[in-house]
Amino acid sequence: MSPIKTPFGPHSTASEVVEGIDLSGKRAIVTGAASGIGIETARALAQTGAEVTLAVRDINAGEKTADDITATTGNGNIHVALLDLADRASIATFVAAWDKPLHILINNAGVMALPEQHTSEGWEMQFATNYLGHFALALGLHKALAADGAARIVSVSSSGHLLSPVVFDDIHFAFRPYDPWLAYGQSKTASILFAVGATKRWFRDGITANALMPGAIATNLQRHAGGIQTPPERQKTPEQGAATSVLLATSPLLEGIGGRYFVDCNEAVIVTRRTEDYSGVAPYALDSDSADRLWDKSLRLLGR
Repeated sequence: MSPIKTPFGPHSTASEVVEGIDLSGKRAIVTGAASGIGIETARALAQTGAEVTLAVRDINAGEKTADDITATTGNGNIHVALLDLADRASIATFVAAWDKPLHILINNAGVMALPEQHTSEGWEMQFATNYLGHFALALGLHKALAADGAARIVSVSSSGHLLSPVVFDDIHFAFRPYDPWLAYGQSKTASILFAVGATKRWFRDGITANALMPGAIATNLQRHAGGIQTPPERQKTPEQGAATSVLLATSPLLEGIGGRYFVDCNEAVIVTRRTEDYSGVAPYALDSDSADRLWDKSLRLLGR
């Protein structure tokens, strides 16, 4: 099967991707929408006329972002809701308050290369924030997503997934020495496997999920990594970084497509070893058996 190609590429912006698309009457949630590419992802969705909820840890920053999006798009249907993906109670509260059909869920929030930290449950913080919190959120919103009959989930992953598969026997670094990059890579592999697992389980509900690498964008995400290390010629603006997320959420070209990984607005090729420029997608990130194992492990962690 040939990888999916679109008219867009590495320099396309989120605004260009949604040009001509009308999502009036549709609802979208964007996690981490008060900073980085989350802002531009939410802005592009607002341009389509969609009702957009910014799910954020900082309500004040979220409200400022919402005001800015309304001012630049004319869409006054922008909402702000508190969500801390590392806090199970916060996720439960968010889910309990959502009582409408949901058409788009963009799992955008993330952390990178954190010093060793664990949640109160003992979960490694990058795995908990980048993956497990989003898994719990999607699980809680499943009925709302299924109500639409054609909902999409978008998981923001990274080329960092090429650093590590999910190490099922020691996800939380209880035995091996903690390495912030291996932990980051594992969490981003998990984000791709979620797209595979969710599509497999929820396709009959009309729900598809895809994952993506947004590109190298200078944001607060790199604050624990000494700033962005990618050469300037390969960096993107936040508007360009949001393009692939928005494409997967809105493009008619992706209707009925799920369980795939995209880079620069096109489906990535599978690679058999990590390349110098971290291109492509690792086979272990798309493996159906691994996706099943992760899904079952995640349910057990959540006590489901």
